[in-house]
Amino acid sequence: MKIALMDSGNGLLAAAAAVHRLRPDADLVLSSDPGSMPWGPRTPEDVTERALGCARAAAAHRPDALIIACNTASVRALAAIRAELEPGIPVIGTVPAIKPAAAGGGPVAIWATPSTTGSPYQRGLIRDFAAGVEVTEVACPGLADAVQWADEAAVDAAIASAADRTPRDIRALVLGCTHYELVAERIRAAVQPLAGTPLVLHGSAGAVAAHALRRIGAVPAPDAQPTGRLTVLLGGREGVLDAASLSYPEGRALTSVGAGRP
Repeated sequence: MKIALMDSGNGLLAAAAAVHRLRPDADLVLSSDPGSMPWGPRTPEDVTERALGCARAAAAHRPDALIIACNTASVRALAAIRAELEPGIPVIGTVPAIKPAAAGGGPVAIWATPSTTGSPYQRGLIRDFAAGVEVTEVACPGLADAVQWADEAAVDAAIASAADRTPRDIRALVLGCTHYELVAERIRAAVQPLAGTPLVLHGSAGAVAAHALRRIGAVPAPDAQPTGRLTVLLGGREGVLDAASLSYPEGRALTSVGAGRP
């Protein structure tokens, strides 16, 4: 079994780690293009072109499924990637976890990139899945870039700024960018003191990983032998996880991929 994941940068680490937890015997292909980050400010056409490039590089390794582990790419390029790769390779997009967050009642806050915040896409999800629930959209400028390069000071500053603009009475916080899941506990630490009740964070990595397995007719087998191999593609060329990626637990967890094979 081989699962590919693509993102602009290391936002794919959370979903990749989730796949590895569910199926440690699965080969993983991680395709990104960090040199072109950030994708958010780019035109839809440019995002689609770059996302297709990452998808094609991953598809060349003949995976059983491709996860678009990027909210921006899912918004802009999911249809184009599916049109090119399906039905040969099932393509799974990433959707902010607004539905489960709203199911617990409000108020809810959604942290996302400036380009996603207030977008018709996100507003449509709120309309469809959070009708009657108080939802606040919070733009987080610079947070994804800070996470990408593991810039501790910039991460702290971006989180503090977003926390200051987050209502104090929220019960749930949706992480609307895959990069944010890598600093989820730092986000919790910044927002929880402001909230009146225990805060629930909603990411997408676990759900996306489970959905990818379902699409290919596989089931979770967390006790399987860790026989999977890891392939890292950077701008279409084979590389390795960089120091910034390895600074996160999700990145370090992936260093064991392939360790079970001779």
